[in-house]
Amino acid sequence: MRILLAAALLAGTAAPALAQTGTGTATGTPAPILTTPDARDVWTHAQPQVARVTHVALDLDVDFAAKTLGGSAVLDILAAPGAKEVVLDVNDMDVSAVTDASGKPLKWSIGPKDTANADIGSALTVELAGAAKIRIAYRARPGATALQWLPPEMTFGKKKPFLFSQGQAILNRSWVPTQDSPGIRQTWEATLRAPGDMVAVMSAEKLSGNKGEALPDGRRQFRFRMDKPVPPYLIAFAVGDLKFKSLGPRSGVWTEAPMLDKAAKEFVDVEKMIDAASKLYGPYRWGRYDMLVLPPAFPYGGMENPMLTFLTPTIVTGDRSNTDVVAHELAHSWSGNLVTNATWSDTWLNEGFTTYFENRIMESLYGKEQAATYADLDWDVLQREIAAGGGQTGAATRLNGEPGAGEVDYTKGSNFLRMIEYTVGRSKWDAYLTSYFDRHAFQPQTTAGFLADLRERLLKGQPDLELKLQLDRWSYGAGLPDNAVRVHSATLAKVDAKLSAFNAGGPAGAVQPQGWTTQEWLRFLNGIDRQQTPARLKELDTALGLSASGNAYIQSAWFELAIANRYDPAVPYLRAYLSRIGRGLLVYPLYKGLMKQGDWGSSKARDFFAEAKPTYHPSTAAGIARIVAPDAPQE
Repeated sequence: MRILLAAALLAGTAAPALAQTGTGTATGTPAPILTTPDARDVWTHAQPQVARVTHVALDLDVDFAAKTLGGSAVLDILAAPGAKEVVLDVNDMDVSAVTDASGKPLKWSIGPKDTANADIGSALTVELAGAAKIRIAYRARPGATALQWLPPEMTFGKKKPFLFSQGQAILNRSWVPTQDSPGIRQTWEATLRAPGDMVAVMSAEKLSGNKGEALPDGRRQFRFRMDKPVPPYLIAFAVGDLKFKSLGPRSGVWTEAPMLDKAAKEFVDVEKMIDAASKLYGPYRWGRYDMLVLPPAFPYGGMENPMLTFLTPTIVTGDRSNTDVVAHELAHSWSGNLVTNATWSDTWLNEGFTTYFENRIMESLYGKEQAATYADLDWDVLQREIAAGGGQTGAATRLNGEPGAGEVDYTKGSNFLRMIEYTVGRSKWDAYLTSYFDRHAFQPQTTAGFLADLRERLLKGQPDLELKLQLDRWSYGAGLPDNAVRVHSATLAKVDAKLSAFNAGGPAGAVQPQGWTTQEWLRFLNGIDRQQTPARLKELDTALGLSASGNAYIQSAWFELAIANRYDPAVPYLRAYLSRIGRGLLVYPLYKGLMKQGDWGSSKARDFFAEAKPTYHPSTAAGIARIVAPDAPQE
């Protein structure tokens, strides 16, 4: 791995790879950039080896009426000797002026928008003229792809609007003009001014308390600071009628009042999770761990924004059976936020590590059997993903490869690490991982870099172990290697027995699912034979109350089955569900299923999407548009 430090520039290379010094890294050393070919990010216009952003200072007004953010961003620039310009990422952003720190205008230009991937946006090139700090005056447009402006009726409280951002992977360039690449870590600070009856929160330390500071014009001002270098996709905020409830000395939950007590009850074990994670792989380095439960339009299960995890309300089911999502986002505080994939081609370094870590947290708190239940279900998902990705030779089943959607990065990546654990032993593996997170803290990483570190620190030249682990096949090869580890759950084996009885023609009433967790429900529903008669589906729905279930996971799995059989009685419930739930994991399969059902399904998919589109985050809406109208030009 070739890491260029500003104190030791290699001959003939203009690369200010040294980021900010003394900014909260584990050792006080600066965050590097990686310059090996595998670390080249094809989703950024930035040229960090010439000039890079080290710090971002935002000063923004939140305008709900116009649905815009406007103000300025001051960027600290570290430039190589002789560098004349810095290149930033923007997407559909209105820039009005660029100056140096003294206010002197600088020359700037915005290039054409990328035609291959609209989210890549355009290059904002600024001539530095010796400036080490630049100020950009700008306004994010109403259609900024990272932002979702919700009317009151789409919130829990139904009285005030709501705004939130979702930056991963490359959407933050629609509201923050910076070098939007995971390999270019930056510290940041922000001031947000919002309506006086609302609260702003961000993924950073609060400098103005929970309620902000009153302004003469009736608005409130909220100030934040992140003194640790983070990848820019982790800059996040929300503004709404938010309330807070403490869960412990380091943690609490933010959400709207109607959801507050439910969420606090669901996440009561979060302090124990922090302790368990720290005991496994080293200290939690971010100070607080708060959570924000968003309205149902939030597109993901969770987002690991530092100090403030964003969560979907679909995991609040009253039985704490989906708190693995919280464990997952917490685990990202090490794998993803602390050590980050340098490019999105190596997403598995974030998600595979985190899925493995999540399972270890769940085992530590709730025992081996509960962890086995999650791992067993992950195996099911992995098998489906491998099949959908082309089987053992499908390019989409590789860990290192083209950035894309799907769960291979999560499931195959975590199985890779579980295989290493089983092969070398847990004690040795845990010691290595603890060291890995510490030595690479606040730095980007590539697959090649991880493998080199693994070989140096764990394998230590043992050819037999190298052969047994098959590291390169796991990392770069298609399909699933033959040393993959399947974990069997006794809990799910009991569900499988009931499933076999039902598939053999047994009555739905004999299933008796009382007390089932979400995971048990999913094992049963996903295992039902896909071809069913209307009478059988009616029996199933009547006995188990599937269409009207209050659990979004159960409903989604049921609707997949109903769609596969063109079961009309479920359609009104499906229609309402697609307008209420915005989580991609739950709605994408339903639109895909509808599109496979000829005119019966495709017409419904397009009609339902037309109705529900205003309720979806722009990234979710774009994903569904590609499903229901794959040949149409994408916005």
